[in-house]
Amino acid sequence: MSRGLKYFLGVALLMLCFNPSFGQKTKKKKLPEQQQTTELPDEIENRLEEMTANNEDENPDDDTYLQDLEYFSRHPLNINTVDRETLQKLNILSPAQIDHFFSYRQMLGKFVSIYELQAIPLWDVATIRKIIPFVGISSAESFSSLKDRFKGGENTLLLRYTRILEKSEGYLRDPNAGKSYYPGSPDKYFLRYKYRFKNKLQYGLTAEKDAGEQFFKGNQKQGFDFYSAHLFARDIGIVKAIAIGDFAVNFGQGLVQWQSLSFSGPSEGLFIKRQGEKLRPYVSAGEVMFNRGAGITLEKNRWQGTAYVSFRSMDATAGSDTLDFVSSIRQSGFHRTQSEIDGQNLLKQFSYGLNLQYSTSRFRIGFNTAQFHFSTPVVKSSELYKKYATPGSFAGNYSVDYSYTLGNAHFFGEVAMDSRQSFATVNGVGISLNRYVDVSLLHRDISMKYLTLYGSAFTQSSTVNNENGFYTGINIKPNNVLRIDAYADVFKFPWLRYRVDAPSVGTEMMFQIYYTPSRQAQFYVRYRSTNKGINQTVDGNKSSVVENISRQTLRAHVIVKVSNAITFRSRVENSWYGSASGFMIYADVIAKPRMSRLSGNARLQYFETDNYDTRIYSYENDVLYSYSIPMVYGKGFRYYLNLRYNLFKDVSLWTRIAQTRYLDRDVIGSGLDKIDGKAKTELKVELYWRF
Repeated sequence: MSRGLKYFLGVALLMLCFNPSFGQKTKKKKLPEQQQTTELPDEIENRLEEMTANNEDENPDDDTYLQDLEYFSRHPLNINTVDRETLQKLNILSPAQIDHFFSYRQMLGKFVSIYELQAIPLWDVATIRKIIPFVGISSAESFSSLKDRFKGGENTLLLRYTRILEKSEGYLRDPNAGKSYYPGSPDKYFLRYKYRFKNKLQYGLTAEKDAGEQFFKGNQKQGFDFYSAHLFARDIGIVKAIAIGDFAVNFGQGLVQWQSLSFSGPSEGLFIKRQGEKLRPYVSAGEVMFNRGAGITLEKNRWQGTAYVSFRSMDATAGSDTLDFVSSIRQSGFHRTQSEIDGQNLLKQFSYGLNLQYSTSRFRIGFNTAQFHFSTPVVKSSELYKKYATPGSFAGNYSVDYSYTLGNAHFFGEVAMDSRQSFATVNGVGISLNRYVDVSLLHRDISMKYLTLYGSAFTQSSTVNNENGFYTGINIKPNNVLRIDAYADVFKFPWLRYRVDAPSVGTEMMFQIYYTPSRQAQFYVRYRSTNKGINQTVDGNKSSVVENISRQTLRAHVIVKVSNAITFRSRVENSWYGSASGFMIYADVIAKPRMSRLSGNARLQYFETDNYDTRIYSYENDVLYSYSIPMVYGKGFRYYLNLRYNLFKDVSLWTRIAQTRYLDRDVIGSGLDKIDGKAKTELKVELYWRF
C-alpha cells in the first residue's frame, strides 16, 4: 500500500470520527463556563513542536509556562487588576488585543461581568474561549505587606522519577576496561519545592540528577547534580519585581537576551512579537539559560528600569591542556563520563544588564544592554562556519526596542549592536484590517558577525546571526467556526552554516484551515513547505556543493469531545524530503471522569519513514508540568499511557509508561546510548503534594 493511499485512508478515518452533528450553529454567541485545566491550547502544542524541530531535536527544559497555566487555572487572574506583563505570560493574546484590553478598562472602568470581554475590539469568541479558563472577576484585592505574603500562600512539593528500562552500552561496559562508561545508575531524579502567594511572592528549591550521574558518591557526593533556588517578589511600592537567586531575563525582541520560552515564530501570524516579563523566577532544571545573582525592576509613572547582576559557573570543553582557553560552552548539563566531569564548572561567567523603558498606553521605547565576562577566553573550533561565533573573554550587546499601537495596527521592533560593532534589527507590524482579516509583516537583518550569547529572536535558524528575511502572514476568520492561516517567509544566510558550506537562500510557506463547529469538536488541515540549502552528498560522500532541498509536511488533525469525560484526538501526517517520504498516524483517548480519583490518557502511533530527514514530531501528554516532543523515523509503533490518581484531596500520583518499538532495526541509538534490541521504554512516576 502506497504512503499516499495510507494518508488519504487516515484522513477518511479522521472524518468518520468527526460527527457533523457537532456543526449545528447557534445565533447567539455563548461563552464556555470556567473550568480548571492543565491542558495546553492546541496552537501552543504546535509551537512547541516547531520549536523542538528548529532547535536540533532538543526538548525545552523550561516548564515555567506549564506551571503558570496550571496555577492560573486554579487562581484566575482578576481582569480588573491584572497588569500587562502578567497578561502576556498566557501567550494567548496578540499585542494589539492586549493594548485594546487596557484601553477599554481605562476608558470604561472595571469590568462588571466576564461576558463584557466580548465588547473589547479585536476580541472574538475564539480568543475568549482560550483565555477564560485563566481569568475571572473578584472583589478588589486587599493590600498585603511583604511580611504577610510569607504566610497564607500555597506550598507544593513535586518528586519525579524517570528511567529508561532497557540498559544502554554506557551501563554495560566494564569500568576496569579503560573505556568510557556511565558510573551512575540509569535513574533520573527531580525534586521541586515551591511556595507561592498569589502572583506576588514565590520562593523555592529545584534539584535534579540525570541518568548516568552518581548520587551521593563518587563525583557527586553532594547528592543531586544540579541545585537551583530562587526568591521572587512583585509589586512592593515602586518595586515592580525583585529576584534573588536564579532568574531569567528577557529584553526587547530577543536580539540582546531572551531566556524564557519564546513562542513567536514563522507560523504564528499575529504572534510574531516576543512578549514576556523582563524578570522571571527560574524554577526549571535546565542548566544553561538562567542567571544566578540578583535583579530588580523599578516603576514610577511612565518610567520603568530593570537591572541585574549574575555570577555563575558553567560547563565547558577545555581547548588546551594548560586551560588557556575553552573551545565551547556545554549545553547538555550531563556529568556522566570522565570528559563531562572534567568540564564541569570549568568556566566562570560574570554578567550584568540594564533595561530602561518609557511607556504610555499605546507607545513604549526601551534601551537594553547585557555584558558578559569570562574567566577563560572562549575560542570556538576552527570550522569556518564558526568564524564569527567566538566571544573571547568578553561579549556585550546594546539595543533600542519599541512598540506603538495606532488604531488596529501594532508596530514593534529592535535595533541592536554587539561589542564588535556588528548590527542586527527586527521590525514588524500586526494589522487587523477588519473583524475578519489580520495581517502581519516582519523584516529582520542580522549581520553574519553579530554575536549574542542568550538571544532568541524571530529567525529561521536556532542562532541569532547571519540571517536576512521578510515574513508576511494572514489570518482570515469569516465566521465563528472557520479560520484560515497562511504565511510566506523568504530568507537568506550571507555566511556559512552547519552542513552548508556557502551562502544560501530559502523559503518557507504554510497554509492551514481550522474548522471548529462547536465546543465539542475541532478539525484542522495544514500544509507546510520549507526550502533550504544543504551540502550535497555525492556517491555517499559529503561535498561542499550546496543544493536547495524541499521539505514538505501535510497534516490532518481532529479533536472530538465525545462526552464530558471522554475526548478523542487523532492525527495523520505525511512528510517529504527530496525524493524520500514519511508517514505517521496516531489516536489519543483522554479520560477525565468527574468525581473520580482516576484519570488518564493514552496514545497509539504508527510511523513509517524512509530516513532521518523525513522524521516527524508530535506533542505528547505527560505527567504534571512535563511534556515530550519525540521525533520518530524508520518504521515502528509508539504508544504511551499516562495515569493520574488522587490519593488524597491535595496529593496526586502520576505515572507514565511510553515505548517505541521498531520494526526495521535491532539496535537503537549509538555510542554509550546504544541499546541492543527493538524497543526503548521510558517509565515516569511523579508525586505531587499541595499544602
